Amino acid sequence: MPGHATPLRLVDTSPAEADTKEEQNISSAMNISLAFPQATSAAKFPPSVSDYYQLDDLLTPEEIAVRVRVRDTAEREIAPIIARYWERAEFPFELVPSLAKLKVAGGTIKGYGCPGLSVVGSALAMAEIARVDASCSTFMMVHTCLAMLTIAMCGNKNQKERYLPSLASLDRVSCWALTEPDYGSDASSLSTIATKVSGGWILNGQKRWIGNSTFADVCVVFARNTQTNEINGFLVKKGSPGYSAKKIENKIGLRIVQNGDIILQNVFVPDEDRLSGINSFKDTAKVLAVSRIVVAWQPIGISMGVYDMCHRYLQERKQFGVPLASFQLCQEKLVRMLGNIQAMALMGWRLCKLYEAGKMTPGQASLAKAWNTLRARETVALGRELLGGNGIVADFLVAKAFCDLEPIYTYEGTYEVNSLVTGREVTGLASFKAPKRRSAL
Repeated sequence: MPGHATPLRLVDTSPAEADTKEEQNISSAMNISLAFPQATSAAKFPPSVSDYYQLDDLLTPEEIAVRVRVRDTAEREIAPIIARYWERAEFPFELVPSLAKLKVAGGTIKGYGCPGLSVVGSALAMAEIARVDASCSTFMMVHTCLAMLTIAMCGNKNQKERYLPSLASLDRVSCWALTEPDYGSDASSLSTIATKVSGGWILNGQKRWIGNSTFADVCVVFARNTQTNEINGFLVKKGSPGYSAKKIENKIGLRIVQNGDIILQNVFVPDEDRLSGINSFKDTAKVLAVSRIVVAWQPIGISMGVYDMCHRYLQERKQFGVPLASFQLCQEKLVRMLGNIQAMALMGWRLCKLYEAGKMTPGQASLAKAWNTLRARETVALGRELLGGNGIVADFLVAKAFCDLEPIYTYEGTYEVNSLVTGREVTGLASFKAPKRRSAL
């Protein structure tokens, strides 16, 4: 009748049909090429254009081959699918075979099926993965430069033979458990304990922020020996009674990395899985000093990817009838990003060479990690500005990289703690712990 609204028509939709329609709507919404055709998404990764000072000239042919191999795989196999895994905070197990084929797991370790790369080659591999996705790089870094490196540096021949070959092929995955709920920067004060019993050890305690922990086959666990009060290392297998790992939810960065809380309740570890080369925290610190070399290269890779994305985006995206690349302010920010990358890469390369020459100090490693993450923070922030509104969606990489850099700025020693490691080295004065107050007279 005139003046009467047309009645709503109720449609009986089955749950299966509703799910299908929802999936179609999500698929349509995620097709950024249709929603925003003015610029190419990161699913089709831009070419690398950040080597302005031709720093590849410093690399050996073998190192260049590693870079090319990893870059090709990252652009072709990781880039097209990684945004949706990041959005869901799920690990892309389908990529593990591709990462295994790169033959970079194990990094600088020689023998036992490991690639025996140069320090530069190993660092480049992690940086090139980070250029496309920081989470995948962190997965490989934890597996290679922490867990596998600890076994290689501190394990005996039997332990290396039993664990390293399958870890190098990624048939098994590892994690590295040092940090605890009460002890992050003050890791040497950890409270997890190891008690000697007949035939092995009993571990009790808790670990936090442990990457790969929810699915790792073997975990390198650090605990305090109740007899000596020193830090020891242990290899704990997945499924050991009393060992459990639960995923940490609601992260804003490195969402693909499965960080977990580990609970150790009377976990028995046989004597054969006690790492004989770890008898104090100093032994653990030796591993950290080496791993910080690679961690210093992760922000380089992230910054390279952001620069490459911005370089392409500014030429494709037009406002006021011209490409954004033609504006002075955009060019200035792009150049500042480029300058940061050249400086970061030179520091990272020099750090590798110092280590290869046996000259690297812990302070030098800490300075590179602290300074590079600081400069990368500025670089990705500039990239976020350059992309305007598209700087807050993962489709164009920059938003994802912006968030992913924050945990890297913090892990493997915060910016402040790494700065103080270097400060202690250059002044000879430690400032980590406040001096004890003098008693009143």
